[in-house]
Amino acid sequence: MFSARWQIDAKFGHKQNVLEMMRKWEREIGSQVGLANFKFQIMTGSIGAREATVESHMQVESLAQLEEFFAKIGKIDAHAKWGKDMEPYVVSGTSLWQIFRIVE
Repeated sequence: MFSARWQIDAKFGHKQNVLEMMRKWEREIGSQVGLANFKFQIMTGSIGAREATVESHMQVESLAQLEEFFAKIGKIDAHAKWGKDMEPYVVSGTSLWQIFRIVE
């Protein structure tokens, strides 16, 4: 089992916009690719983390399942549009994917 984490930093004063856009992605795009099958969460920096950081986590059974997820979202035009719409609210160059193995 793996935790796939995507992290971005919101521009000053735009964290709420980023959170709203993330929830919109969850409803409109994630729902098209079976996001409900993953333990999906959105988090923000609080203590010991940058307050501007917004991070999404999702649990996947395997790297193959994650690759399938990436392939599906890559084919959705609304996903590309969402990324362009999100751009004004995030700090350029802060997008980061991290994949962690869950130890049970």
